[in-house]
Amino acid sequence: MLGVILKRAEYEVLEAEDGEAGLAILQEREDIGIIICDVRMPKLDGLGFLDRLSETGSDAQTIVMSAYGSMELAFDAVRRGACDYVSKPFRADEILLALHKVEERNRLHQEQQRLAEENRVLREQVGVREGMAGFLGKSRAVQSLLATASKIAVYPTTVLITGESGTGKELLARGLHELSGFSEGPFVAVNCGAIPENLLESELFGHDRGAFTGAHKARPGLFEQAHEGTLLLDELGELPLVLQVKLLRVLETQEVRRLGSTFGRKVSVRVLGATSRDLRDAVAKGMFREDLFYRLNVVHLEIPPLRERREDVPLLVAHFLELHGRRLEKAPPRLHPDTVRALSQAPWPGNVRQLENAVERALLLCDGGEITPDLLPPDVLNSPTVSEEASDLSIKRRTSILERDLIRRALSNTGGNRSQAARLLEISYKALLYKIRDYGLDTEK
Repeated sequence: MLGVILKRAEYEVLEAEDGEAGLAILQEREDIGIIICDVRMPKLDGLGFLDRLSETGSDAQTIVMSAYGSMELAFDAVRRGACDYVSKPFRADEILLALHKVEERNRLHQEQQRLAEENRVLREQVGVREGMAGFLGKSRAVQSLLATASKIAVYPTTVLITGESGTGKELLARGLHELSGFSEGPFVAVNCGAIPENLLESELFGHDRGAFTGAHKARPGLFEQAHEGTLLLDELGELPLVLQVKLLRVLETQEVRRLGSTFGRKVSVRVLGATSRDLRDAVAKGMFREDLFYRLNVVHLEIPPLRERREDVPLLVAHFLELHGRRLEKAPPRLHPDTVRALSQAPWPGNVRQLENAVERALLLCDGGEITPDLLPPDVLNSPTVSEEASDLSIKRRTSILERDLIRRALSNTGGNRSQAARLLEISYKALLYKIRDYGLDTEK
């Protein structure tokens, strides 16, 4: 009866009358994917069969069934390697559902292995260097950048890293640190534009006790904290002119003087500068010292924006799917062809950081085994580059417009109650929050 059910469902079925016969078939056939095994059988019962299954070398998944079922028996079967348990008598749809669950589990596992292997192969193909493993790219521009970075990393000279926001300037700086002679020391990063000007000098160079109101004890600055390591001055173009003079002196003397101190302290620090600004233009406008610019610009590494290296997008997407899939304990799903096309065509003004956020968002919202375009942020899906080839009858654009309007109406009908709105829209509360944010509805009154 079971054979008839499965054959009607278009499965290829082999039958064995006991456990010994089943083992013999497995020794001959390597293409068997699923085993359905009774517990009570002559010669060799189901639990004994599970114990000896590893002898065959088969990686088939086993579903155990019995009319004498109990929780203890089910636990025992799973402990011995079974992936599911079905009680008899069973309905046809029950056994087919159990098979579908096994097939889906196998597919997700294989997809995870495939993505991991693809990522490994791609890393080998692009020649990812030790220490630069987080900075991925197979494009000619990135390969040239990594080759130069790897060559100069071992020298203690200053390096200027430029590139748009989100391109990975700090990631590249960390790679330089790992490959340098300072790798055993600390890596210290500071955003020069995020610290108020009146605090920045103390932050960089430190202060002695009583140097200013509130300085109750001496405090070393970031240069001292980075001693025998690397200091990254991020957003270097925001550094005030008065501090640029002091920075130049430190770079030339390798000596820092704390605020309120009468003597300097020697430091051994590899300094890296990073900025998204055009420093040459800042020099021309008198906003950045020319002598400091040339002192920093001994080696210049410019990271190209993502829109200029679109061939790197699939590699980065595979990396982020694996990275966040592992963190979220979710099997990396497949990408729908339209999703791949949209990701490759998007302009990515936020560069790699924006791409990573889009991939993580899609992974969180994905409930099945495939990431479809509707799971991408609207600003990516509806960007001019993605939609420029579509006509005014574009389903993607019209769907987003309709979706935004439906969310507005649902929120209006529920008086702004998002839980009730999610139920009306028949989507999860989490998905609604993402869509409200992506469509900018959280700023609407």
